Formats: sequence, structure tokens, C-alpha cells
Amino acid sequence: MKSYCIKTNNKQIIKYLLNKFKLLDFPNIYYCEKSFKKYENFIMHYMEENIENFDNIISSIVSDLIIDFYEEKLIKRIINVNYFYFETNEKNIIYNNCKSFLYEQSEEIYESLFINIKKYMKDNKRIYIDGIVNFRINDYIKKIDNIVDLGVNQYIIEKEYKEFISLLKIYVNSSSNKSDIIHLVYLNGESILLDKDKNIIKLNNNINTVQYLSDISFSSNDIALNTLLSILPSKIEIHIIDKDDEFINTLKLIFEDRVRICTDCNICRTYKKINDLKIIK
Repeated sequence: MKSYCIKTNNKQIIKYLLNKFKLLDFPNIYYCEKSFKKYENFIMHYMEENIENFDNIISSIVSDLIIDFYEEKLIKRIINVNYFYFETNEKNIIYNNCKSFLYEQSEEIYESLFINIKKYMKDNKRIYIDGIVNFRINDYIKKIDNIVDLGVNQYIIEKEYKEFISLLKIYVNSSSNKSDIIHLVYLNGESILLDKDKNIIKLNNNINTVQYLSDISFSSNDIALNTLLSILPSKIEIHIIDKDDEFINTLKLIFEDRVRICTDCNICRTYKKINDLKIIK
């Protein structure tokens, strides 16, 4: 036989454990709730000799418990301590970013927590939930800390991106047009610029001479964007040969009603044929 006792001052946790064990389809496990001076106690007994499966079940339940009751608090605490200088609304955005990253890495993070819990249970029959969270799941906490860093970095990049777009919109709307229509052929994530006579406009690939780039590179098409801002056309006809992406959305944000999307014209058909021939070769 093997026994564990989960100790907590949170009655909601005891209720949570009771519900978990009621749904548990595993024979020869007996459990009860007892109140002592300091703690609410959830006591479990397993009546068989093979305890490996029992340990796995308890480790899994405790891991779920920590995620459900503590993970949000841990993330917000790390944000408040390490990134105290952000405004409340910024912290909320960062927290939502963290939730997305948590979802993407959920299996890896859960496995780390599960291993920490199971390691602790090898030498401890009394499981103090608050003590485990504060002192015994360091690998899991490190992963949560990394998630917060990712959430902050994403927020900073998005903030700088929005500021970058805003500045370029101001420039575009306050400057005189320097050309009429420009055609942008978008193929395999790359841009080809054509003038009104359908002649290719050579892009300047010298990064040291460009004027309208952000400190952060958002796309491999930064040089094409810089060229458009330099020649400042009154209209930009974008010919999407396969699919659009973030760069096309960026152009829409900057140039707004100057942009027209085209997917089926002579230019589109010509470049589709060129692309098909390259694929065949």
C-alpha cells in the first residue's frame, strides 16, 4: 500500500481534487478529505503493490492542479516583477501573448512540470501545494519565465511595427506623388516592381543607402518597400501570383486606398506562366 496527503489552505483545491477522483477510473484507490489545524488535507491510499501507475496518476493530477490554479498567477507575477515599468494595458497584452505561446509549447511545459512533481513525490508523502509551487518546480518556472520573455518581445516588436507603420502613413499622406501607377508583382514571397510601361524597376540592394526602413526587419521585401516610398506612386497595383502575406498587409496599411489587389490580368497570367515553367524545369 502507498499513501499521499495533499495539504492546502484552499478549499477550492480540495473540491477540485474530489471531482478529479470521482471521475477517476482506476481500481483500489481510496481517498478522503480531513481538516486539521492549519490545512485542509486530501488523503489518498493505493492498495496494490505496483505503485508506478498510482504515482503517475497523482503526479498528473497535481500537475493539472498547478496549471489550473497557479499558472496564470505565476505569469502575472513574473510580468509584474520583471517588467514592472509597463502600463496595465500593456501587461494585459503581454499576458495574452504568453497564453498563445503556452498553447504552442503546452506539451513540453507540461512534461517538465510532471517530471518535477514526480521527482518530488519519490521522497515525500506530504504534498504541500504552495511549497511545491514556490520551491520545487524550478524547471517548470524557468519555462514559464521564458514564455514571459517571448510575450514581452512579441509585444515590443508589434508596438514598434505599429509605430513604424504610423510614421510611414504620415509621410505618405503629407508628401506629393512622384509617379503615377506602379505595378508590384508578388511571387514566392518576393517583389518585382514594374513602371507604368511594364518595365522592371531595378531595386537598390545597398542597405546603407536606404531611407525608410525600421530598425527591425519585418520582411525580406524591405528594399521594395523603400523603393515604393522613394518614388511615391499615386497608385500601386499588386499582382498576387500565389498568395499574400504580412508584407502585402503592411503595404495595405501604409498606402491604404492607393493599393489595388489584382489576381487575374495580363501581368498576372504572364508571371504565372513564368513561374509554372520554372517549376516544371
